[in-house]
Amino acid sequence: MLSKEIGWNFDNTYSNLPESFISKTSPIPVKSPELIVFNYNLAKKLGLNFSSTETKDLSKLFSGNSLPEGSKSIAQAYAGHQFGHFTMLGDGRAVLMGEHISKNNERFDIQFKGSGQTPFSRNGDGRAALGPMLREYIISEAMHYLNIPTTRSLAVVKTGEDVIREDILQGAILTRVASSHLRVGTFQYVAMRKNESELKTLVDYTINRHYPNIKKSKTKALDLLKVLIELQTDLVVNWMRVGFIHGVMNTDNMSISGETIDYGPCAFMDTYDPQTVFSSIDELGRYAYFNQPSITKWNLARFAECLIPLIDPNKDKAIEIATEVINSFDKNYETKWINMMKDKLGLFGQDPKDQVLILDLLTWMHKNKADYTNTFCFLMNESVQNNKIYKNEDFLIWKKRWEDRLKLNNNDPKKILNLMKTVNPLVIPRNHKVEEVLESANNNDLNLLKKLIKVLENPYEKTHENIDYQSPAPFDGKKYKTFCGT
Repeated sequence: MLSKEIGWNFDNTYSNLPESFISKTSPIPVKSPELIVFNYNLAKKLGLNFSSTETKDLSKLFSGNSLPEGSKSIAQAYAGHQFGHFTMLGDGRAVLMGEHISKNNERFDIQFKGSGQTPFSRNGDGRAALGPMLREYIISEAMHYLNIPTTRSLAVVKTGEDVIREDILQGAILTRVASSHLRVGTFQYVAMRKNESELKTLVDYTINRHYPNIKKSKTKALDLLKVLIELQTDLVVNWMRVGFIHGVMNTDNMSISGETIDYGPCAFMDTYDPQTVFSSIDELGRYAYFNQPSITKWNLARFAECLIPLIDPNKDKAIEIATEVINSFDKNYETKWINMMKDKLGLFGQDPKDQVLILDLLTWMHKNKADYTNTFCFLMNESVQNNKIYKNEDFLIWKKRWEDRLKLNNNDPKKILNLMKTVNPLVIPRNHKVEEVLESANNNDLNLLKKLIKVLENPYEKTHENIDYQSPAPFDGKKYKTFCGT
């Protein structure tokens, strides 16, 4: 398996940062690696050619049993507020293989997840189970095709070893691809060390890697804060657009590149309910669907705190400046959210009653337990099962108001529909379908996995294949729960 033939091109800049940022470590070899799923589309984007690579060699590579030439494996140090409580952390079950440069000169982190103990593992075994790794593969790829910034998944390999959680489970390793693994928690870790030189190093590294356009700014730290606020606002608006619930929005799970990262107990909402929570450990609903914007702001405030020494030499003035910038989040989010919802409803131009129209629909959906995704499909004249709910008198009155609003600017119906089709998916990773796939894969049947992945590659297109994936699960009275899988 020659690196040059495959196309690996490593340039490992993060490992050159101060020793306190990293721990040099390697994946722990596994017993009998077996490739379960491989993302050839992503490999092509990375400029990698595995067409001549045998499956057994792919299994060795993506289990960490053999590493390509030029890689330089490390575990990254970071901290984080987990459910509001601050903790010093680090890659406890992940190893960064290295930074690969594509033919388009794009830099990507290639990281193993579930590759064994590191110096940051504390009491953990550093391993991962097959189900959670396949969940991350499915959901992260779905997010990519939904046009939402995200880390991606290149491969999942079974280790041939069991992991012990509440049950004995099959072990697996995911290979994750990201613009970087810099997190708010990375900055929190460095800020806690109270070493301003290290903080400057991290800020400069982040800007050089992600935001070179602000490199020459005299207010770099403040500009970095502003950039991240904008990116994270756009990201959470996109989550709200498709009904995605991250489930564990700790500060160590907020990426500085603006990508969705760390798919643990994540899931998509079927029935519209702003208080929806799926995570088994989120007992108080901190990361519920409707709380995601406010938690985003809270996390950004923690990021701003890290940058205070670099925003202004006068601490009080720096706090005042940062507070003003953070407080701009609410209005900015509201504007972007309303514009997103207008797009979902095909509304062009301005009307003072738009916000009421939007909120009235959401209120009706909540009261009548309507499916979030399929309601917008119905408004696009896409047939959905169990559509009797849309004959409800209150809905028909609302629909007439909406149709009158569409006529306001004499817009072409085709133009309206085209706008709606760009933002309203016909299919999402329905929770019951994901669970079916995971159960089947655990029983060594990968057919459902392959079908679901294929369907999720075209979420906005009506195809013969995706019809069976549009309906929510039949109601059985049970509350759906997801688990971190750690």
